[in-house]
Amino acid sequence: MSFRPIFRKGLAIPTATALFAIGAVLPKATLHAESPSPPDSSEKPPSRKPIYDSPPLLTKHSNPSPSPPESSPTSNSPTPTDRLASQIGVARLFLHGYASSAETSLNNTMSHILHLESSFTSTIASLAPPPSTNEQLLPGSIYVLVSAMASSIVTRNRNILLRASVPVAVGIGAGWVVLPHTMRNVGDLLWKYEERVPVVAENHMRVRGAMEEGARQGKIHWRVAKEWAEKRIGEGRETLEDWVSGKN
Repeated sequence: MSFRPIFRKGLAIPTATALFAIGAVLPKATLHAESPSPPDSSEKPPSRKPIYDSPPLLTKHSNPSPSPPESSPTSNSPTPTDRLASQIGVARLFLHGYASSAETSLNNTMSHILHLESSFTSTIASLAPPPSTNEQLLPGSIYVLVSAMASSIVTRNRNILLRASVPVAVGIGAGWVVLPHTMRNVGDLLWKYEERVPVVAENHMRVRGAMEEGARQGKIHWRVAKEWAEKRIGEGRETLEDWVSGKN
């Protein structure tokens, strides 16, 4: 080629330098399709024709591009979906509250039943006599039952008051004789229930006080009568001994 000697190894750099200098010295001028008119300071330079053609104007028959639909302004009223979601939430909360209340009631009922069962078993266990007393419930309770039935047989021809009160009194007395510790435990349990009703507790204390006072007076009178009988028996013995000794 014709330019191959220029781009040889030894002449590449001087050649590039010379070309750069020539481009800097030469004046810069714009090339026009037509010869430019002489410059006039009073007239404006003519408008230049753009390189690219402008897009053709839209005619009446041309279909304009569809404009995007205007978004409707958002309103504060809830949509049907929101109302349905709120109704479902209310229903779920109602069902959850009802289920929770039912579960709580069931738990309270079961706790109350378990408490009653535990109280009943502990109460029955507390009535049993301690093992150190050697008190047996099976034969003792049979003796008490037999004595109460015997008293009811004895009073079968009496009035209704005796037929109702004598077997109970005989059974209680036999229980205190045969099963003293068990009867004491039963009495303590009855007293606990009586304390819940003040009127019954007061009447019980009044009756118990009267019975204890009667028992105390009976013991005193029995002691006085015993001493008087022993004294009379002693005097009669002495008199009899004196009479026997005087006769001899």
